Amino acid sequence: MTKLEQWVRPNIRSLSPYSTARDEAQGTPDVFLDANESPYPGLGYNRYPDPRQKSLKAQVSALKGLPVENIFLGNGSDEAIDLMFRIFCTPGQDNAVAIVPSYGMYTVAADINDVQVRGVPLGPDFSLPVEELLKAADENSKLLFLCSPNNPSGNAFPKEEILDLVQRFPGVVVLDEAYADFSAKGSLRTAVLEYPNLVVMQTFSKAYGMAGLRLGMAFADAYVIDLMNRVKYPYNISQATQEIVLKALEQPRDREIAEIMAQRERLTAALPQRRCILRLWPSDANFLLVRVPDADGLYAHLLQDGIIVRNRSRVPGCAGCLRLTIGTPEENDRLLQSLDRYEKSHLC
Repeated sequence: MTKLEQWVRPNIRSLSPYSTARDEAQGTPDVFLDANESPYPGLGYNRYPDPRQKSLKAQVSALKGLPVENIFLGNGSDEAIDLMFRIFCTPGQDNAVAIVPSYGMYTVAADINDVQVRGVPLGPDFSLPVEELLKAADENSKLLFLCSPNNPSGNAFPKEEILDLVQRFPGVVVLDEAYADFSAKGSLRTAVLEYPNLVVMQTFSKAYGMAGLRLGMAFADAYVIDLMNRVKYPYNISQATQEIVLKALEQPRDREIAEIMAQRERLTAALPQRRCILRLWPSDANFLLVRVPDADGLYAHLLQDGIIVRNRSRVPGCAGCLRLTIGTPEENDRLLQSLDRYEKSHLC
């Protein structure tokens, strides 16, 4: 048994997944009397979707440069996060290590699965605390969660430091790259072919503009992908989502990504000129983290102007901070104008 297999919960290693007749059938049947569906098309979705998303995975394979057997598609990245706990962590016994601050769903999914999370604060300027993360692990540490570019700090960590952790951490390293399309540092997704204990997650919600469809991707060793397919719900991606995403992927998103990055630079230059912006951190993502004198007050002011941002002032390491997503040029104009009005009526 390999080390990777040893980290898997015994009941998951021996799990017999739910199997549909269409998984088992040979040939290409055209009369479907197996799944108790309605035979009438209705809106065109009377049949269950492909549980393995074969056509869509083929397109993702071409887009991401990885074999189909190394790709998992989930109901948002949140499904992949939950599956990591369900596959590798025995409830009430195992633990996970995670950077702080970061995406809140790591801790929520851990709590749901009765798994302790050992949070390790990021270093100065949100740097990656490699040695501290390793020190936080013990024999029951099965997962390490990293987000790069990180949410909410916006910075991407050096690839050498991430791979150092992959090689030294005594478990599975889950690297969340939801914002990698906006970073000049690029992606580590192809490294899963070299490192069996690395799982890289990406999403169609950010750069691809399909948040409402809830489609996430995970890239990993073929054995890990097989486990994820065994544990997931049989029809986790709807037929409508598969069809819409397939169509959408025919159109490149380079122009939109380039505009978001240009607007990020515009706001990076413009925001520090406002007295109410005490600090702005560099970003490799599609958002900016800023520190302000009164986060609650400015948040309320923006909301009154019809602008909703994310108040991160109660997150460890982010006291007094707001997270501002990069919008269209017109939306960013409204943000700057609202900040100017705020400064006229408040002492910053």
